[in-house]
Amino acid sequence: MLHPSYSDLMAVVNSEVEPGEQPVVQSRYSIVIATSKRARQIVAGEEPLVDDKDKKALSVAIDELYNSKVTIEGDEEDV
Repeated sequence: MLHPSYSDLMAVVNSEVEPGEQPVVQSRYSIVIATSKRARQIVAGEEPLVDDKDKKALSVAIDELYNSKVTIEGDEEDV
């Protein structure tokens, strides 16, 4: 079982969205893409933002997202 769950991660990412605004993350796919990009950065040599040296890069990326050490930027659309 994945801990934290997708719904927990989505709640953390969307926690700073004001009522009435569109959430930053609306699907599991967005969580997967964001954590995989961060994991690739860690594998490429960037320092992890959480103290989990014994975990794999993807687990560290998930922990960083869950602990609000990294954020997911929403797409800006020109209107």
